[in-house]
Amino acid sequence: MAMLLLDRSGLELSCDGNALAVHEAGRRRSTVPVKLLERCVIHSASTRLDSGVLLKLADAGVATVLLSPRAQRRVAVILGPAHNDAGVRLVQAQRVLNEAYCLRWSRELVRSKLRHQHRMLERWKTERADARKPLTDAGAVVAQALMRLSDVSSPLTLEQLRGVEGAAARAHFSGLAAVLPPAFGFSGRNRRPPRDPINAMLSLGYTMLHAEAIQACHKIGIDPLLGYYHRPSYGRESMASDLIEPLRAQVDDWVRELARTRTLRLDHFSNDRSACLLGKAGRSIFYTQWASASRPWHRWLRRTTAGIARDLRNEGDRLLSEIGDYEADES
Repeated sequence: MAMLLLDRSGLELSCDGNALAVHEAGRRRSTVPVKLLERCVIHSASTRLDSGVLLKLADAGVATVLLSPRAQRRVAVILGPAHNDAGVRLVQAQRVLNEAYCLRWSRELVRSKLRHQHRMLERWKTERADARKPLTDAGAVVAQALMRLSDVSSPLTLEQLRGVEGAAARAHFSGLAAVLPPAFGFSGRNRRPPRDPINAMLSLGYTMLHAEAIQACHKIGIDPLLGYYHRPSYGRESMASDLIEPLRAQVDDWVRELARTRTLRLDHFSNDRSACLLGKAGRSIFYTQWASASRPWHRWLRRTTAGIARDLRNEGDRLLSEIGDYEADES
């Protein structure tokens, strides 16, 4: 499945039977069959399309992701028809209120994230003997955090778990800084806005991954707003935030490769006040590389959400049968 990217000024998208036609300056540039699309990304403030295009995309289950061209943040995700299994969402909502369940889920989620971070640091250490000291130090912090999670004699509270995760994340990013080209000026994670090219790429990568998690939840019937580790909050897809945590280290490594191989260079970025922005040429490269690199992450999200939904559905079917079937009189 493909991704359609619209990130230049003056583009217009229209319906052409079972395909979409892309026009620029009044001339047709390309035609894309809708059945081949997984998502459409609009990273421009001046792309023109009508509601018929959005309806065709949504009806085909193609997610449309709208991104701000200036702030490089997600503005909206437009999805198709939702999965109609009420039992799944009913049980999910119950589990959100179950503190013991949420803590168990969160512990396993953070453990999985830290394992990936530790594995990545160890791999970087074999590749970069010159950065062995900072990578060894960072790996020791993450390893200690993993041991803390495994100490059953002193179980962590949710707040303590977040503290352990935060310390491991800082160590992981210090290791990442040690293996990045110094010219990129990365010294640690910053955002809203990102202040250097690496953080700009990380933010955009996490944004795209989060949008894919929302789509995966939506298709399988899970409510992306109801998370167990990231607690439900107004306007935040907390379950999607939960799901992408184990994948973040892989996105970090992918960004490292973009910088190391000079696939994206410093001249692809510009500064607007305190924000570092990826320009049009850089965005085209970024999304082309993303389409290939994100395939295993997309498959992982699809398998994981399917497993969660099966677990919820088993209990949901029982609850729905106990509630009974009542059909409202609409006359």
